[in-house]
Amino acid sequence: MNINRHRRLYYLALAATFSLAGIGHIAVAQEGANGASFLDDFDQLNRKLWFVSDGWNNGPHQNCTWSKKQAKVVDGVLQLTFEERKEGDRNFACGEIQTRKRYGYGTYEARIKAADGSGLNSAFFTYIGPTDKKPHDEIDFEVLGKNTAKVQVNQYVSAKGGNEFLADVPGGANQGFNDYAFVWEKDRLRYYVNGEMVHEVNDPAKIPVNAQKIFFSLWGTDTLSDWMGTFAYKEPTKLEIDRVAFTAAGDECQFAESVACRLD
Repeated sequence: MNINRHRRLYYLALAATFSLAGIGHIAVAQEGANGASFLDDFDQLNRKLWFVSDGWNNGPHQNCTWSKKQAKVVDGVLQLTFEERKEGDRNFACGEIQTRKRYGYGTYEARIKAADGSGLNSAFFTYIGPTDKKPHDEIDFEVLGKNTAKVQVNQYVSAKGGNEFLADVPGGANQGFNDYAFVWEKDRLRYYVNGEMVHEVNDPAKIPVNAQKIFFSLWGTDTLSDWMGTFAYKEPTKLEIDRVAFTAAGDECQFAESVACRLD
């Protein structure tokens, strides 16, 4: 078959799956995106949806070891805990979960309460990278323990970051539950805090293109003090997640307060 004709047929087939997402943009199918829209209220820890990190760390900058003991559901809320406990070659244990599937363009939302403590990072983000034989693409919400009045948003494209933006979290990210969301489109990325847009990216060179997994993590550092604050452990602390949802571009919103219900 003629290669150009084959490519045209392929893109026509993709076009048949496109839908107007109700937001003035065409939803583009992404290679490797195999996850559908979902809503998880954490009535339990769904092991078919989530993989729990256990027995390793992400490098020398991280002063704790991921442990499955640090991830549990209590009264409909997922708790990821950080505590002093010898785990592997670290003196602290911390928690992380990640989806087993990869997700593409759409609305990502989480209702969370950040942990207390300088030197800690309470994170809700999407990521794909070399471990999955893909370039490092990432979209972040990170509450740094040195200043829980703010949340840092950021994105990486082929391992290039430097797109940090700090947004206010009225009342403090560690004082109660707050809603964090981002809407990821091919040519636009919007970040929301408690339903209000706080940052928008329109430069395609700064918008990831690869389908990604969804992560929640709580971890600490002894070395990244300029960024996360000087680590000073006092007592066990926790990142709490009450709800998470992914709504694929073109799908109906899944709960009343969802940003996806009122996109234009």
